[in-house]
Amino acid sequence: MKKLVFAVIAVIGMASCAQNFKLDQTNAETHVLHAEDVESKTPDEVVEILKLGNSNFMQKHTSNRDAMAQLVESANDGQHPLAIVLSCIDSRVPVELIFDKGVGDIFVARVAGNIVNEDILGSMEYACEHSGSKVVVVLGHESCGAVHSACEYVQAGNMTQMLQKIYPAIDSCLKVNPDAHCAGFENDVVRKNVEIMVDRVRKESEILSHMEHEGEIKIVGAIFNLHTGEVEFL
Repeated sequence: MKKLVFAVIAVIGMASCAQNFKLDQTNAETHVLHAEDVESKTPDEVVEILKLGNSNFMQKHTSNRDAMAQLVESANDGQHPLAIVLSCIDSRVPVELIFDKGVGDIFVARVAGNIVNEDILGSMEYACEHSGSKVVVVLGHESCGAVHSACEYVQAGNMTQMLQKIYPAIDSCLKVNPDAHCAGFENDVVRKNVEIMVDRVRKESEILSHMEHEGEIKIVGAIFNLHTGEVEFL
């Protein structure tokens, strides 16, 4: 009998939770970005939108969104993201969340160490030239495992060539501080790596470089702080 009572209570509890969830969703944002929404923004305005979203994230004031409704609308009307963010694959860097963005708001490219290669550049060009995104963000983060492995000169399979792309940042930091094992060295490499990758985007993509020169887009670097949740734009 007791088991039956507990089972009934559990069912009622789950039903109540489901009802509350549905009630909460009635106030959720369902709008997705359209071409005119992005076209009306300057690159500087888009950067400010990203900064505001990050501030919302840090203050726990993020928007309530109906992701499924947004997905359906974007499937019907297409996508028009504000920006493309190149991030590390680190699971502690949930890009859409830290910028308080939903379905269809930003493109996200992810690769260990947020390194630039031909495929990444092609993706950035697609985002900006084809889809109208106004900002390219190269987003590094503190305590990066890829940077740590590169500083240890790890060699293993395909990781070897990938990590070698971080070596220029290490070499640059070693010129300033020859002690690679001192506190803060790897985070210095994280910052320098972002700067180098931003330069590579400009140098290795004529399309993006031209668009930035014409004021159509902005290419920026940023660092995510795992302890505070803050994104620092460089």
